[in-house]
Amino acid sequence: MTKAVTLIRSKSLSNVAEYAYAATAPADARLIFLAGACPLNADGTTAAVGDYAGQAAKAVENMRTALAEAGATIGDVISTRVLVASSRQADLVATWEVVRDAFGDHDVPSTLMGVTVLGYDDQLVEVEAIAAVRDQGRSAKPGTEVTS
Repeated sequence: MTKAVTLIRSKSLSNVAEYAYAATAPADARLIFLAGACPLNADGTTAAVGDYAGQAAKAVENMRTALAEAGATIGDVISTRVLVASSRQADLVATWEVVRDAFGDHDVPSTLMGVTVLGYDDQLVEVEAIAAVRDQGRSAKPGTEVTS
């Protein structure tokens, strides 16, 4: 399967950003819009209470699961938005380091935001993503519910 995502880096903009400045997908790519991945355990409890890095890791793990069930991988992600319930830059950085490391060389365009509060009890982190794949019509992992 040919990769659908092309990352674009600018030589005219600062090189301190740890992500590509833009990304594209061809017209024939299937886009996958993920809900925000939350740091929830299978039983619905919040993982790693009080731990920004721990919650970021769990959110990325849950994002990988949702991607797989949609027929994609983290390498198919075209952009992310990382939400952190904090006004402290250090908390945003701790969260970002986990997310950045999870993506490795696939440094997709991303927005990192401090927010007032997130939706679940004790939730500190949420990671939204959009992915793009070329896959001859496969829309989801077998056994996954797909509704229209």
